[in-house]
Amino acid sequence: MSQQAQIAEPAHSMLAADKSLERLGIRVLSASEGRATAVLQVEADMANGHGIAHGGYVFAVADTAFAMAANTFGAGIATAEADISYLSPAHIGEELVAQAEVTFHEGRRMIVDVLVRAGKRTVAVYRGSGRALRTGTEPTM
Repeated sequence: MSQQAQIAEPAHSMLAADKSLERLGIRVLSASEGRATAVLQVEADMANGHGIAHGGYVFAVADTAFAMAANTFGAGIATAEADISYLSPAHIGEELVAQAEVTFHEGRRMIVDVLVRAGKRTVAVYRGSGRALRTGTEPTM
């Protein structure tokens, strides 16, 4: 199955317009029906002073999976807040797999949970809340 067939609209359109993922090394494998998977191969230039993956890269792959899962429900879902717990280090050479699932969706709000793993080991747990961006036609509060 092609990558395009695995990524539902409007997440596919958002992915096509994203200029940051290639530079970060993140690939989106799938996104449909409130679920998404993104991956990142940890390279030597992604390591921090401890010789492990910088937490920003772990966060970025989790946030990408969040965005892809959230935007399968409609265009313009943005991260309103996010929290991550780092549970174990990611090492150079490992592939991080971030699997996201929308666990709450009501109106313009949603919550997405993401597990980031390296093999069978859980590296991080991320929870983000998203909101649909205003189109300019809604009343402001």
